[in-house]
Amino acid sequence: MENSLVSIITPSFNSVKFIAETIRSVQNQTYQNWEMIIVDDCSIDETSSIIEDFMANDNRIHFFQLDKNSGAGIARETALSKAQGDYIAFLDADDLWKPLKLEKQLQFLKDNKVPFTFSFYDCIDEAGNSLNKKVEAPINLSYRQLFFCNYVGNLTGIYDRNYFGKIAISSTRKRQDWMMWLTILKKMKKAKPVPESLAIYRIRDNSLSASKIDLLKHNFAVYRSYHGFSYVSSMFIMIGFLFTQLIIKPRYIKKII
Repeated sequence: MENSLVSIITPSFNSVKFIAETIRSVQNQTYQNWEMIIVDDCSIDETSSIIEDFMANDNRIHFFQLDKNSGAGIARETALSKAQGDYIAFLDADDLWKPLKLEKQLQFLKDNKVPFTFSFYDCIDEAGNSLNKKVEAPINLSYRQLFFCNYVGNLTGIYDRNYFGKIAISSTRKRQDWMMWLTILKKMKKAKPVPESLAIYRIRDNSLSASKIDLLKHNFAVYRSYHGFSYVSSMFIMIGFLFTQLIIKPRYIKKII
């Protein structure tokens, strides 16, 4: 593990304002044995040019482009197919890692003898201003807890490919990460986070996650398509999901002093 390769999966789409900072946050990692696989989903801005400039000066960055706009799920799965690492990590093109992120997570995996972990994370707005908010998670995350709420921030998850293999990523446009973590928890039963903030999540005004109604639709689809529940059962399960979102999850959102 001391010198294991980490493959970083990064989908991009019209990320010209953010992608450079995202790449630099990877280059600034104290753990340096990584490859960053960026798959662009047919951006119409200058995202590709910026990535190509970084790639010209850092051979750990690999860049691919989809033939047609297909969504983040297809972009992530395409990047995963190119991955050579012993560990698979995820970072979207507008989010950031703190410098010790990989080092601390790899050490945590080793110390706890587990094949998967994640961490807490901070939140910023679209302009990069702190929202003074840290998102935490249960210290012993069970499958049942994850079933009702995606406590794992996509930008924080990392898993051992030699243990799980490459876990297929859904082609749906939202909630692919939740389905992936559920697949992991089905096998592990419980997961432990590194109990500190190691990443920074950017909340964008026009993102899918900014729309609560759209988010509910995507969550409902997970219960229908991934779990295979009937329409009626999924409606009842959504009551538990909403209870978790409104009553339980807020306990894990802390104000940064």
